[in-house]
Amino acid sequence: MTDQQPLRVLITGAASGLGAALANAWEARGADVLRTDRTPADGILPLDITSDADWTAAREHVDQTWGALDVLVNNAGIAGGGRLDVSGIDEWQRLVDINLLGAVRGTATFTPVFKRQGSGRIVNVASLAGLVHPAGMAGYNATKAAVVALTETTGHELAAHGVTAHVVCPSYFRTNLMAGVEGRDAALQQVMSRLVEDAPLGPDDIAAAVLDAIDEGVELIVPDDAARAAYQLKLADRTAYDAVMRAQARKLDAVAE
Repeated sequence: MTDQQPLRVLITGAASGLGAALANAWEARGADVLRTDRTPADGILPLDITSDADWTAAREHVDQTWGALDVLVNNAGIAGGGRLDVSGIDEWQRLVDINLLGAVRGTATFTPVFKRQGSGRIVNVASLAGLVHPAGMAGYNATKAAVVALTETTGHELAAHGVTAHVVCPSYFRTNLMAGVEGRDAALQQVMSRLVEDAPLGPDDIAAAVLDAIDEGVELIVPDDAARAAYQLKLADRTAYDAVMRAQARKLDAVAE
């Protein structure tokens, strides 16, 4: 942000949860924030991230309102997944369309803007599930891991154009993410709901950590202690990590019995 021009930020899924918390945090710093969401509401630009037409409309809105964009935050996504013999291909397809291709569409839409400017930041909200892969969540894990890969690739591809790419990988935090869960694996949903409800942090905590990390130039943002501990275990002791993941798989099977 400069003295002449407030930071201009577009956030998807900004009507609630982490998207709203990120919007509030940036606005508290004096940024101009364009909140978008699939659900219409006051102060929200309608944007279904699976719609090419909606993305085109969002870019036109940015061009007409600001003429430029400093930060694109691909935050909107859904929870889901299920054990391999329980979840269906339709559930996989929904996760891919929203969690992965939503970020792809947003990135592709605004990459020409960032290249023209010679500056910009792309922030993709993934999950610890993009780095650490618990049983029963193959579809969710796969899409979030793909977002991590997309972000890294974007950072390499656009670095010469003055653009940085950041991916956010939090552990469970208190949010309304489970409200939109659809799927056949009721046992997984029960376990995930309990983890969300019992999480020590809320979206404001994660948002504050994300903005601080972006300020520091961190590209792989693991914003909370639980996420950092899990990821470090995987990197430092793969045998112990595998044992923890397989123990969790047995617990999930026990819940389903």
